[in-house]
Amino acid sequence: MTEAVLIAIGAVLAIALATAVAPKVNIAGPLILVLIGAGVSLLPFVTVPEVDPEIILVGVLPPLLYSAAISLPAIEFRRDFGPIAGLSFLLVVVSSAVLAVFFVLAIPGMNPLIAVALGAILSPTDAVATSIVKRLGVSRRVVTMLEGESLLNDATALVLLRTMIAAVALGGASETGTVGIGFLPAFAWGVIVAVAVGGVVGWLNLRLREHVRNSAANTAIGVTVPFIAFLPTEHLGGSGLVAAVVAGIVTGQGAARRFTPEQRLSDETNWRTIELLLEGAVFLLMGLELSDIVEGNLDDHNGLGTGLALAAGALGIILAVRAVYVTLLVWLQSRRARDRQRERLEAISERIDEIAESGAIPGPPPGATSSRRGAARRRRLERRRQRASADDPARSARRLDSMRSRVARALADISYYEASPLGWKHGVVIVWAGMRGVVTLAAAQTLPRDDTPDRPLLIFVAFAVAIGSLMLQGFTLPGVVRLLRLDDGGDETLERAEQDALDDELRQAATSALSSPKLRRRDGSSFDAELVATAGARMTAPPDDDATVRGRDMLELRLAVIEGMRSRLIELMSGGEYSTAALRHALAELDADQLSLQLRLEDAD
Repeated sequence: MTEAVLIAIGAVLAIALATAVAPKVNIAGPLILVLIGAGVSLLPFVTVPEVDPEIILVGVLPPLLYSAAISLPAIEFRRDFGPIAGLSFLLVVVSSAVLAVFFVLAIPGMNPLIAVALGAILSPTDAVATSIVKRLGVSRRVVTMLEGESLLNDATALVLLRTMIAAVALGGASETGTVGIGFLPAFAWGVIVAVAVGGVVGWLNLRLREHVRNSAANTAIGVTVPFIAFLPTEHLGGSGLVAAVVAGIVTGQGAARRFTPEQRLSDETNWRTIELLLEGAVFLLMGLELSDIVEGNLDDHNGLGTGLALAAGALGIILAVRAVYVTLLVWLQSRRARDRQRERLEAISERIDEIAESGAIPGPPPGATSSRRGAARRRRLERRRQRASADDPARSARRLDSMRSRVARALADISYYEASPLGWKHGVVIVWAGMRGVVTLAAAQTLPRDDTPDRPLLIFVAFAVAIGSLMLQGFTLPGVVRLLRLDDGGDETLERAEQDALDDELRQAATSALSSPKLRRRDGSSFDAELVATAGARMTAPPDDDATVRGRDMLELRLAVIEGMRSRLIELMSGGEYSTAALRHALAELDADQLSLQLRLEDAD
């Protein structure tokens, strides 16, 4: 027991020190941990215990993916969901098929189903790439695509892996196509169940935790959420990892509305720590297992040449297939007719304004009703006019507001695409940042022992691909970005302009809150009119040293104004006009102000 405690202490210290040293040496922390683990494994007195891969698949991956999903920029994720879904599903399937052909040709007597399974093991990317790319100042759009891909492609790979292993256990299939056809409904069912269960668990998590005001107890409940989403989903035959991701996205988007500033701060700090320790432990274990895997192949295959050659070939194929796919992806993204979409949406927006002014529903904009699709749209608008004529004015106004919001969101999406276009340089970064890691290692060890004759060799190939990918791509990615001379200064300019515009919105919200008849103290009583007038004057004048406004009344008034600003910020979060980064920065500032004011109120009491 003492030895296990000492090992755990050493691992935590190694993870913490590697994380602290990484920025100084310009190397990602996970890469340092792999090197530390590999060095320790060579020591003659060190014995590495065998770790059940289920511990990683069930105990480590759900909280890791949940933690990443909480902080996922949901607005940008929605905007690029199509490319992300392609990278997460289509690219994994194509890569698995091409790798399977390679392994069948390269390894005599290789079962085609096992070859596809190994291809699925090597196909998913690791989230460590995102942490490296974030430090390099690459476009936020590229970071979001890489992050979304790493969250979702695990599900495709693991469902494909399980389908192949199940087919092998049943004695194979008469035709490989039969297994491929069986994969599609299994994947669809896995995703549907995962989205349903993950969404329900995320919603229940928000509803429960908003009533638990103790931050420590609240965080303790939150730690169980990825497992609560994962386990029933797996029992129903779905993808537990996707369920954990969905629960994390729902929680992350609802936290601003449901949680208190203390809860949000506690969640952010604790999940960042959990993510650091779990991810670091897995990469440290990767390095520690290197010695045993190498020794096993030396004994069984008379050297490492075969395994290294297969790994090098597989890694080359992975990068080649990814390069072709990303090239097509970037080309298709650049071909989209943004200008034509903007003109159509602006015309629709003008018609909505006309509707609001006239109180009647006129016909569609010119040119919008040509062709069969235009005729169908004309009929839909006619039905809307008929419904609106029978509606009361308030309901019609709400419907117009909803239409105006949707059009504004679509226009904001187009502005986002125009401000962050994908070019060939971004494509190179997306290709080179597709590293393999935790999922590849854990999934490789689930290959059946009885039905996989060359299992040690295949595990070594998976390990070599993961380590080789992390080392080759991880160490050279900063140099690749510097060589490309990516000009992403537009992101910084956009952030500053966006932050200024958002600050203006919040100042207007504060002014509205001060003039609102709903403005009340925490005990429900009204504020003194002179105090409210003083606060309103201070919002349009430069701040002084607060000498005359340090009383309890002013502190409570400022808290009430912050609530009004936060309500407006929550409305803006669903509009798509501002980026997730700007919105979260503004929310963090409001939270910090509120916590500071609450402390000063406690001192006043």
